[in-house]
Amino acid sequence: MSRTKLLVTSLGFFLGFAVIHHTSFAQFSSSTYSSLGVGVFNNSGLTQNQGMGGMGISFGNSYSVNHVNPAISVKNTAYSFQAALNYNQMSAATESSSEQLDGGGLSYVAMSFPVIPRKFTMGLGLNQLTGVDYNITVNSPVTNTDLVAQNIIEGRGGLSQVYLQGGFQVYKSLSLGLEGAYTFGSTIRTNQLDLLDTAMNGIGISSEYYERLTFSDVTFKASIFYAQPLGDEKYLNLGAIYHMYGDINGKEFAKMAESGQASIPNSPGDVLADNISGSIFLPNKIGYGVTYEKINKFAIGVEAQFQDFTDFRDFNASEGNLQNAFKLALGGQYIPNAFSMESMLSRSTFRAGLEYERLPYLLNQNQIDDIGINFGTSIPVYSLSLLNVAVKVGTRGTVSDGLVRENYFKVSLGISINDNSWFYKKVFE
Repeated sequence: MSRTKLLVTSLGFFLGFAVIHHTSFAQFSSSTYSSLGVGVFNNSGLTQNQGMGGMGISFGNSYSVNHVNPAISVKNTAYSFQAALNYNQMSAATESSSEQLDGGGLSYVAMSFPVIPRKFTMGLGLNQLTGVDYNITVNSPVTNTDLVAQNIIEGRGGLSQVYLQGGFQVYKSLSLGLEGAYTFGSTIRTNQLDLLDTAMNGIGISSEYYERLTFSDVTFKASIFYAQPLGDEKYLNLGAIYHMYGDINGKEFAKMAESGQASIPNSPGDVLADNISGSIFLPNKIGYGVTYEKINKFAIGVEAQFQDFTDFRDFNASEGNLQNAFKLALGGQYIPNAFSMESMLSRSTFRAGLEYERLPYLLNQNQIDDIGINFGTSIPVYSLSLLNVAVKVGTRGTVSDGLVRENYFKVSLGISINDNSWFYKKVFE
């Protein structure tokens, strides 16, 4: 790889880290349900995974970083740098009202290095693990008065990861993967209380409760991948992952004050928790899948992921009334002619997938489901580099029993810069 490419990609990685570390990722999922637990988990991987319904445990290719299953990274014979932006649009509705929301920004940054091609590959990256992004308004009559108490409850933030991973071929078509991640982030929740008269005008002093939880800890992932040859460049791929979370250490700051003052440590008000140390407990995640693949032509597979959130404990050691969560994905991809010299579209990869996710939330005896249809493509733009696009249309929740149904549209637009000259010595200058 040229020094210029190395400089650009490295600068992009560390600049991305600086931006993400001091601000946050753009939310991959604005959702009322992110007010529960530590938010909505990102179980769909990078852009190329998202186009196939989030598949990546049992499938990957040579020119894409695989963050879902590090063991598959041994396929990367070229240096690869990936980054993506996302855009989300959502319509949230109850039985009586609805609201439109949208937003977007940086999604992830990732790299993969074939230290010993087909034998040992290393990777590193930045990605969002959970997202918190909600705004809820609740109006309640004040007993024996004509006044209305209005609560405006907002939350934002989530957990992010900086990770280092390695993929090792241990025997022919069998490889193992390990990943260590520095998991960090914060969730900020506010509850503003106003008293309103019959004309819905504010009276008296508006008060606010402010809570900030800040987290930092280390988590690990182990994985395995096996490709059983079936002849004529066809393979049956088997993969599994085990993500170890456990206790995530953090600190809590909480304060009650007039609106606009609660987030300021030295302003007037009542400090309820002054950076008190504690932790949350996140359950471990297991996933596995199987894919039937013809190299450079097509692939189709099915995968599943599971997390037992009955073990979840929040910062106050409360259970949170969460349930078992799981995700099922069915997806595939097709390449018309990977070696076409005349048509760029013939060399492009086209993807589609279905996602069904049972979220861990149990509200009014209703389990919350998330169902989505995915499409995607990777278009060659220069040499081995690709433009990656993924689109998801889905629905989450229900309007029954006072709950919220969210219909959403997501777009992920990414770039994959690949170079297979990284470990090849130049013959001519």
